[in-house]
Amino acid sequence: MSTAPVRLSSIDSPALAFAAPVRVVIVDERSSLGDGIRGLLDSSDAIEVTGEAGDLNAATRLLIQERPDVLVLDLNLPDGSSLSRLAKLRSESPGTQIVIISMDDTPGLVQRAISSGAIGYVLKEYADEDLAHAIHAAARGDEYLSEKLERRLAPLRRALTDGCVTTREVEVLRLIGLGHTNVEIARKLQVSARTIETHRANIHEKLRLRTRAELVRYALRCGLLES
Repeated sequence: MSTAPVRLSSIDSPALAFAAPVRVVIVDERSSLGDGIRGLLDSSDAIEVTGEAGDLNAATRLLIQERPDVLVLDLNLPDGSSLSRLAKLRSESPGTQIVIISMDDTPGLVQRAISSGAIGYVLKEYADEDLAHAIHAAARGDEYLSEKLERRLAPLRRALTDGCVTTREVEVLRLIGLGHTNVEIARKLQVSARTIETHRANIHEKLRLRTRAELVRYALRCGLLES
């Protein structure tokens, strides 16, 4: 009598989910020192680190050369923010999925990273628990966020859906709700105060809210001011 095969999930046994190890390139400011992220991955037989880089230019070269399954990318590198280069990195190797690793858990930033082409976002403080899972999820084509980010991002995504506002406008709304002035918001987001004024006007129009107090109440209702 024959028996049906037992199907094992990739979470229970990542090594069985792929015929070969997931090929990974790491781009991390500490890669040049030979430690950092790689130390978290070397013990896994289901992950093969095929290259490391410490800046975005080297990352681009490695990406073209190695064509890895997954690129693990530190969001803040010495030669500038990786966020602005995500789309270009994706275009250089369309078959490579990108997992961000960062200390920044700002909801607007996380959503912009996902919207720009990343499929995963792991907080460095949880990297030892989450990074391998994020890599395997990315290799399957599934989004993966650290649990803390899932909770923080949910209100922002509701606001995006309900109000048809952009990710950047939601982040401006959150900072308004936290009591920041236009100048302070501009400094935090590294844009001009005039740009923030434009975002603010768009927010008022799209949400049909007239006063700052109404904006704050909306932000509270959406959970944007929760830590």
